[in-house]
Amino acid sequence: MTSLDKPTSETDQPHRTDQQDADAKAVTEAALFEAFGGVRGMVETVLPGLLFVTIFTINKDLTASAVAALAVSLLLVVVRLLRKDTVKHAFSGVFGVAFGVLFAKMTGNAKDFYLPGMIYTLGLALAYLVTTIAGVPLIGLILGPVFKENLSWRTRNPGRKKAYAKASYAWGLILLAKCAILFPLYWWADTAQLGWVLVALKIPPFLLAVYLTWVFLAKAPPPIDVFAEMEAEERAEKDRKARKAVEDSLAPGFAQAEQDLTTGFAGPERDAGPARHRRTD
Repeated sequence: MTSLDKPTSETDQPHRTDQQDADAKAVTEAALFEAFGGVRGMVETVLPGLLFVTIFTINKDLTASAVAALAVSLLLVVVRLLRKDTVKHAFSGVFGVAFGVLFAKMTGNAKDFYLPGMIYTLGLALAYLVTTIAGVPLIGLILGPVFKENLSWRTRNPGRKKAYAKASYAWGLILLAKCAILFPLYWWADTAQLGWVLVALKIPPFLLAVYLTWVFLAKAPPPIDVFAEMEAEERAEKDRKARKAVEDSLAPGFAQAEQDLTTGFAGPERDAGPARHRRTD
């Protein structure tokens, strides 16, 4: 086991100063902002559903509500493309709205517009809990590449793995609580009531989960930058190859010099033998 693969305990982590704690919190905040889309991502998540329930509350027209929600989702993607921004959050909104429209049009029940999103939320909650129990917290899989640590936290950074486990449990339980509210309403409430409750529950649970994730990770050991380690290893390998090439190019010269020295020392001794023999005669 190399020093890079050797697990570190929490007691091995150096004590951090207040400035280092502040830097860790800032880095964690930036990473969470990037991973979950920030304010703009939240707007893109809420706006299509808000538009759907607003129009349906006014005129009870499923088609008009669905078309408006899908149109605004596509518009958000176009805006991101024009600005050359990442489109993953906007595209996820488009797919969510498209599935909702498909379900609602197939069944003729406007409430089914919300059903795919509710099922997805339930599945995501279970994924957070199951992966954490299995020892591979989902939030670590999501944020590992963002922090440039990939899966190094699993074996080399136990304090960070513990923080990811806590955060994943928080996400799972919060989303389960959200589902516990929404699924009964799906059966008991009308479309408008379900829609407004769902819109109201879009942001607060999300913000709570993100905040708890930030708290857990800000107090955890810093991430191990495996990308920097790989780059350093690549540079070291290039240096080794360069030194070997130089040594290989110089080796024939050294061999020839050694041979010349050997010949130079051995030659006079061989010539001296006959001379001594002639004097003896």
